[in-house]
Amino acid sequence: MASRKPLVINNGQIQQIQSGDVLDAAIDEVDLVSLTNNNAGSIVIGMPVFSDDADDVDKAQANAVGTVEAIGLVRDVSIATAASGYIQTDGVLSATTTQWDAVAGTTGGLTAGAIYFLSAATPGELTETAPTTAGQFVLRIGKALSTTDMEISISQPIKL
Repeated sequence: MASRKPLVINNGQIQQIQSGDVLDAAIDEVDLVSLTNNNAGSIVIGMPVFSDDADDVDKAQANAVGTVEAIGLVRDVSIATAASGYIQTDGVLSATTTQWDAVAGTTGGLTAGAIYFLSAATPGELTETAPTTAGQFVLRIGKALSTTDMEISISQPIKL
């Protein structure tokens, strides 16, 4: 995959960071990459995705070597099949409680303080329970700061 420069959101505008740029301390710095959805359906905000050899993304899942390498969470509300959209690889991702419910299988959003892992059971989902079955992978995605905010901190996968 080609090297990409980090991006920041500044007053609703996405800007690429250049060497020597000075950032306002009030700006939340996040790393974003624009990639194309290679899934047969839409992918939505908060879904963990992996990148294939063509720099496309699909729903990540902790059940196989080919799908476990999550690179980040979908940043856009929805990215249609074959459309490009932003994937957030670091920083705090904010979504509504309803949006998190769809990705984490919860009611009322994220559980503040909980660690979230890549689901082995369902592609593109997060879970508070790490996989435990031999042959699956444990991949930490991040920690919930509140019911609507997750600090993305993706670890290296560990095969069980």
